[in-house]
Amino acid sequence: MSDPNNRKGTSGSGKRRRLPVFSIVLVVCYIAVAVVFFVYGFGDGKAPELEPEPVVAATPAPVVTPDPTPDPTPAPKELPPAVKVKGIYFGAWFAVNQAMMDKYVELCETTELNALVLDIKEDHGYVTIPIDNSNYPVNRSILIEDMGELIDDLKSRDIYTIARVVCFKDERWAAKNPHLAIRDKAGNQWTDRKGTGWLNPYMRENWDYIAELCLRAAELGFEEIQLDYVRFPADGRLSDIDYGPAGEEQTRAEVIAEFITFIRDTMLMVGVRTSADVFGIIALSDNDARVIGQDLDLLYPALHYICPMIYPSHFANVNQNGTGQRINGVLFEAPDTEPYEVIYNSLQHFIRRRDPNNPNKAIIRPYLQDFTAAYLGEGMFIPYSPEEVRAQIDAVYASGLEEWILWNHTSKYNEETFREP
Repeated sequence: MSDPNNRKGTSGSGKRRRLPVFSIVLVVCYIAVAVVFFVYGFGDGKAPELEPEPVVAATPAPVVTPDPTPDPTPAPKELPPAVKVKGIYFGAWFAVNQAMMDKYVELCETTELNALVLDIKEDHGYVTIPIDNSNYPVNRSILIEDMGELIDDLKSRDIYTIARVVCFKDERWAAKNPHLAIRDKAGNQWTDRKGTGWLNPYMRENWDYIAELCLRAAELGFEEIQLDYVRFPADGRLSDIDYGPAGEEQTRAEVIAEFITFIRDTMLMVGVRTSADVFGIIALSDNDARVIGQDLDLLYPALHYICPMIYPSHFANVNQNGTGQRINGVLFEAPDTEPYEVIYNSLQHFIRRRDPNNPNKAIIRPYLQDFTAAYLGEGMFIPYSPEEVRAQIDAVYASGLEEWILWNHTSKYNEETFREP
């Protein structure tokens, strides 16, 4: 019989006991953890395979294209040591004479002479050196085919070689290229009083033509380029000339100085010096300098050497203008008869205009007269023998200068001029 006070039921009888709430929650948590292990595989030691997040491509920063590296500016070639020139002009029409060439080479080897000035473009415009341009005017009578070999031989004998280039006086190129020539106001080609055509210095095509010849001379071995007729015309009907619009924008002196600077800079790139022949009168007369475009103040810094042609015969005498020529305060009624005095006094003008403390100013190297100017008439000239030539050379030295070149258009020089007394 059961005890009604006993709350514990016997096995198999009475109601089942209810689990506490806490136990039920704990069981649920165990089941949840088991499901997680089963689904995600944590039990096998592997990381869960998560769905990858979508990759958003970033906008790339713009790439700046660098400027191309410019080609380096070529540097001028180093110049060889300077030579104190004591030379003679040896014209194209005579340089082809082997006997004359041998004579002057010997004089350079046995006397104070040490330099020859040779034409590569002479007074009529003919080119005297071999060049790969069939357009250039050539006269076979004066063409020196082996000029390169000749220059090599001269240099091997320590003879300084100067290439003379006649610039704007050029009847050949002017006739062949009339659009490059000086024109008159009617549009026709202008000529000077001798009927010679000139190139227009304002036209750059003419600069390029001359520069090409100068570079060719450098290739052949010449050590210096000497520009002659590097000026505007001085005679003829000058008032008829029309230089075009450029003539209104630049003075003649400015364009001549700019041209010379262009040639000098071109030749510096190949290690060759540049000189220029100028009228002796430009140091005495500003008006003459303006007419021909040769201004000393502009030319001195543009050249290595300036070569004033101070021939006594080229200054005015009393028969020509009634008074003669005043030079350095001295009046010369017949300048050609006083070679020493004329050379000495004319050089003083050039020396005063040059700054001796400026190493970039051109060295003065005068051209001296070695010819007789009988065309001046009786009483206005004297025969020029070695004595008159030596007097001019002595005047150069007395002025403190050390270089000179003799000029004779026939290239005939008396060897006694160069012999020690």
